[in-house]
Amino acid sequence: MQVHTVGSGPPDVAVVGGVHGDEPCGVRAIERLLDADPDVERPAKLIVANERALERGVRYVDTDLNRTLPGDPESDLHEDRLAHELLAEVEGCTTLGIHSTVSYENPFASVAYLNERKREVAAHLPVDGVVDFTVVADGRSAELPGFVDIEAGRQGSDAAVDNAYDCLLAFLRTTGVLPSDPPDADPAFYEVTEPVYKDPGRTYRFLAENFERVDEGERFAVADGDPLVAEMSFWPVLMSDHGHDSLLGYRSIRRGPLSTLPVSGDGTESMANGATDG
Repeated sequence: MQVHTVGSGPPDVAVVGGVHGDEPCGVRAIERLLDADPDVERPAKLIVANERALERGVRYVDTDLNRTLPGDPESDLHEDRLAHELLAEVEGCTTLGIHSTVSYENPFASVAYLNERKREVAAHLPVDGVVDFTVVADGRSAELPGFVDIEAGRQGSDAAVDNAYDCLLAFLRTTGVLPSDPPDADPAFYEVTEPVYKDPGRTYRFLAENFERVDEGERFAVADGDPLVAEMSFWPVLMSDHGHDSLLGYRSIRRGPLSTLPVSGDGTESMANGATDG
């Protein structure tokens, strides 16, 4: 793991790229910022997380780093040990994690256990929407009290690098690391209600569009030619033909602009101490 610090003093702002080794856009965005050597008004950490997986161009070496927090320093698994180290680095920090996806080309943010600190960060990101994954929380970084993730775009694309960099700049402006005001974005908020699983051995084709409403009775996918019809209206999130072996994607409800949502707490609790903010 590489940890670069810009500015002087102990940082309480962090950016994490390279959690998955086949998603290099966050690393490229961090490198672009370091090359630019901007003047900063407060310090920040820029972290390249899973160097071993990045070198191999694979999602992970032993196990998914973004499903194993808080990790285990005594584990035989590389990502278990790395998760423990990463959590220590971002402890007490407001943090942006940068990812990419095979299912959607535009950036969106993901959170869990939304609190005021997360809303303040996400509200200023240049993204299509903010997705709450609390219902399927399973050790992801988005569960951390001060952590917001973004999916920057298509995995391996130049556009994902550009999107990641734009979100990185907006985040550093929102947190006061870089001068000037952040974008006044206020994206829409989507609450994931359930995953949509695939049947083993069947071939799927996704017909709808992510973040566009699927009406009750509308066909949104086919499996071996058989239609999958919505029993009630929903908004697809991370749905694709081939993004996951057993998961087609997620159903969500669109709740409206992020700024209109009631939240509680400021997100200062620590996952390392066993706390989550609801």
